[in-house]
Amino acid sequence: MTRHQPDFDTITDREQGLSRGLTSAQLTMIAIGGAIGTGLFLGSSFAIGFAGPSVIVSYAIGAFITLLLMGCLAEMTVVHPTSGSFGAWAEFYIHPLAGYLVRYAYWSAIVFAVGAEVTAIASYMRFWFAGVPGWVWILLFSDILIVVNALNVKVFGTVEYAFSTLKVVAILVFIVLGGVAVAGTGFHNYSAHGGFFPKGFSGMWLAVIVSIFSYLSIEMIAVAAGEAEDPQRAITKAFRSTVVRLVVFYLLSLGIILAIVPWTESGKGESPFVTVMAQSHVPYAADVVNFVILVAALSAMNSQLYITTRMMFSLARAGDAPRRFGVLSSRGTPVWALLFSSIGIGLATVLNALFPAQAFTLMMAISMFGAMFTWLMIFVTHLYFRRAHQADVLVFRMWGYPVTSLLGAGLMLAILITTAFTNEFRMTLVYGIPLVLLLAAVWKLRPVQRPLR
Repeated sequence: MTRHQPDFDTITDREQGLSRGLTSAQLTMIAIGGAIGTGLFLGSSFAIGFAGPSVIVSYAIGAFITLLLMGCLAEMTVVHPTSGSFGAWAEFYIHPLAGYLVRYAYWSAIVFAVGAEVTAIASYMRFWFAGVPGWVWILLFSDILIVVNALNVKVFGTVEYAFSTLKVVAILVFIVLGGVAVAGTGFHNYSAHGGFFPKGFSGMWLAVIVSIFSYLSIEMIAVAAGEAEDPQRAITKAFRSTVVRLVVFYLLSLGIILAIVPWTESGKGESPFVTVMAQSHVPYAADVVNFVILVAALSAMNSQLYITTRMMFSLARAGDAPRRFGVLSSRGTPVWALLFSSIGIGLATVLNALFPAQAFTLMMAISMFGAMFTWLMIFVTHLYFRRAHQADVLVFRMWGYPVTSLLGAGLMLAILITTAFTNEFRMTLVYGIPLVLLLAAVWKLRPVQRPLR
């Protein structure tokens, strides 16, 4: 049996069986839930340390790339709403090897991102229970979220909607209260302590890497479309509202933080949100913020468990992973794929026990390769997609094609290359390049399995 280029109906048919129970509101919250997590609440402190006040420009560049990405995703998802999403599109429009690499790179990225989130959860719980080992909290919260994901997609959607709503409300309250504080203090901290670009252009550009990690998981809305009740309407509505909300939340939050607290104080490794609230002297403010940050990490982890499970399910249905991972439970959930995709939790448990101080940054650096590779391939796939479709027949069209797709691909490639010249993210390519070579070798040499239908 040899590999061949399948038609898309074949790809869609083999991924049938998942329950369609997600509304457009839940789709939006799933994307927000994945993207507003540790990357914003904790990762932003590293970005501020790299760039100072110019981190606002860094996150604006990240938001621009995210906007371009979402436009490409929306256009392709409306035509092909399937859980394989960008992996299935790369398989069909470029080559089966491209689909294989994208699926596995993305799956590995989210597996490690889950590990990063649960590692952060352990550190948040130390705020209240300093004497309890971090691995205890990792195992406790992981078991709860695995059960939630194992039930059915409606339970997952309901839980994620509640988590994300709490985060959104908390950020809105922070923006309002912070706006009032800024009205009294002004923006002098933007120019103090070395000016707006204290680390120069290089520092600002380095922080773009962290911003991409922060926006990571917004693409999961394309994967979730395979379980939407009315995919075309839900996707179009969810994409537009998600981009606007994320840009507003990230840029306003960072703008307020940097206006209230000098960047030299808010870039020391702890959450800058906690730093701001600690200076407010409001009773129990630090406890409330820590609780919100904990919920944010749980929400992101919940979304990431969902999405990495669906990507492994898609791999199995394509014949590129053990067939067991493509089997659905009576509730329409790929439970075996879920259990296997939880291996990042096990790795996080070990790293947290052995290297508690370095566990989070290591998990983040490793997870970033698969994410950036996937974003790059989404832009490339969109170029192939548009060559196969007349623009005037598309329900949703990406503006500025092909310039916007080429620009997005170029920016992602530049950011990926930049990681090689940093101490903090050098592991990204050290891990990523051998991974791609190994995956390509396995794809070339292993016997071909018949796709599971």
